Amino acid sequence: MELRQAHYFVAVAEELHFGRAAQRLHIVQPTVSQQIRRLEREFGLALFDRTTRTVTLTAAGRAFLPRARALVRAERAAVDAMNALRGDAETTLRVGTNIGLGSRLDALLSVLGERAPGLSVELHGAPADLRLRRVREGVWDAAFIRGAEHSPELEHLPLWRDELLVALPAAHPLAARDEIDAADLAGLPLRITPRQDNPHLYDTVVEACRAAGFEPTLGPAFSHDQDALAAVGSGRPSWTVFYAAQAAVEPGARVVFRPFVAPAPSVRTYLAVLPGPPSRRLTALLDACRRVDTSAGQAR
Repeated sequence: MELRQAHYFVAVAEELHFGRAAQRLHIVQPTVSQQIRRLEREFGLALFDRTTRTVTLTAAGRAFLPRARALVRAERAAVDAMNALRGDAETTLRVGTNIGLGSRLDALLSVLGERAPGLSVELHGAPADLRLRRVREGVWDAAFIRGAEHSPELEHLPLWRDELLVALPAAHPLAARDEIDAADLAGLPLRITPRQDNPHLYDTVVEACRAAGFEPTLGPAFSHDQDALAAVGSGRPSWTVFYAAQAAVEPGARVVFRPFVAPAPSVRTYLAVLPGPPSRRLTALLDACRRVDTSAGQAR
């Protein structure tokens, strides 16, 4: 068995699609298929059940997957160890980020710059599943994740809670209030990202509406910050939510941000990492996270 075959197997097992696995690996699909067949011949076991429409893991494939992931991580650890001898490994921190960190991210980078001035930080924006995969593979040191979904072979370290603010048209009567009672938003279209894109945010907002006694009226989906703010600030009245740390850095001449009447809905942010003792660069990040104020996103 070759290490590259373990990489190929893990990619196919996670994608359950040979074409997508090949794209992820930046190689052609026939090469992936050929190496998986060679691996199966060596084991004398089928690792995947293949049909014209689906690819699924066999019992042998499910048993091999955690061991293949361990091989991939071990390879990464070996490379890091050799880089450390050259002085490279502990100087670059690779972190997956999610939308809405806002002022928290600035505070984290400030703390890291002060406490670990020789550390170079690479930030990578990506969908949640890709962020978790990159950490699992050892490609990234950590990833910020909202909501603690089960992630095989990863630990989710709880960080802060992000309070949600209501974004309203500045000209709307509710904008004159210091706080917004969720019940007063009934009947006003809600712009929010589709549930499949951000289940924790979606469920938190919908549950807050239901607790206030109404089912939210869904308007057009939230696309990205600039478009959502422009849409809320003009045309038919509607509302959306922003993380407080995100709202702190968002311009909004035609939009106002207002807190909910307590208890305000919020979403917990976690740091996804591999189990085990943290590297020095990851220790620096964890220390920075602890030093960032959990309510305002400001460095202490």
